[in-house]
Amino acid sequence: MPVLSRAATGILFKLMSTVAFTSMSTLVRVAGKEIPVGEVVFCRSFFALIPLFMMLAWRHEVMDAFRYVSFLSHMKRGVIGATGMFSGFVGLTMLPLADSTAISYAAPLMVVPLAYFILGEQVRIYRWTAVAVGFVGVLVILWPHLHISGHSDTQSTGALFSLGGAVCAAFATIQVRKLVNTETTAAIVFTFMVLCACLALLTWPLGYVIPIMGQWVVPSPMKAFILVMVGVTGGLGQIFLTLSYRYADTSLIAPFDYFSMIWAVIIGYLVFADLPSAYVIAGGTIVVASGIFVMWREHKLGLERAQQRKVTTPQG
Repeated sequence: MPVLSRAATGILFKLMSTVAFTSMSTLVRVAGKEIPVGEVVFCRSFFALIPLFMMLAWRHEVMDAFRYVSFLSHMKRGVIGATGMFSGFVGLTMLPLADSTAISYAAPLMVVPLAYFILGEQVRIYRWTAVAVGFVGVLVILWPHLHISGHSDTQSTGALFSLGGAVCAAFATIQVRKLVNTETTAAIVFTFMVLCACLALLTWPLGYVIPIMGQWVVPSPMKAFILVMVGVTGGLGQIFLTLSYRYADTSLIAPFDYFSMIWAVIIGYLVFADLPSAYVIAGGTIVVASGIFVMWREHKLGLERAQQRKVTTPQG
């Protein structure tokens, strides 16, 4: 297959993943108004196994999902990821879609300092500067929810939960970077979904003891369909994302993740009659620009390291 064709295919799958994940977020916001978040998280994780197993069967990798080297590492990733999913879903039920999406863009920026302190990766002044500027953008997005009158306590709480979800997503990314050294992709994705479903299932009995958790309900047929589709669209998003990286380099397709902001604005307006504020537009622009610069630097440094290895490798 020609290089250009493979690159275009990778970009297409990446865009499809952004549509799927934004659709999932929309359904979460709809369902989360009446269904406890723990129940939504369970459905997101459990029903995502349907498209996941379809993909694994197509690639003849079903057995890879059950092969582990360090199950404890999977547990750490599962707890962090489940906490992030719970927090992000709470934020989605309390904030406009565009706001929660923009705040989630803080996650890739947080990965840079975490990679420096936890993984010992070298980070130069360019990326530190980009991350600092990006955090200014996050602060711009959060500012009206935390400091300016006219925003309800609900939105302030939602902003904090969304930010907490982004923090957990960044830590989960670091954990995945460790996992890929020893574990298969099938095992990483499958185990995460199962652990998330199991952890979310705990909120069922806890809801009767801790009222803030919310008691699970028997959904109406329409709400049940929405909950199933939350899982299916989330699973499809994961599949499209995985396929995109099989066809194109990360540095090429990663910036297209920011198309999710476009879908969030469009769907937020059409479904919820929400329009992004000037703070979200300004802050989101700063965060996106910073994120793209970080990706560009990662790509450039990767090329430099590859060239250096080529020069220093003895020729036979």
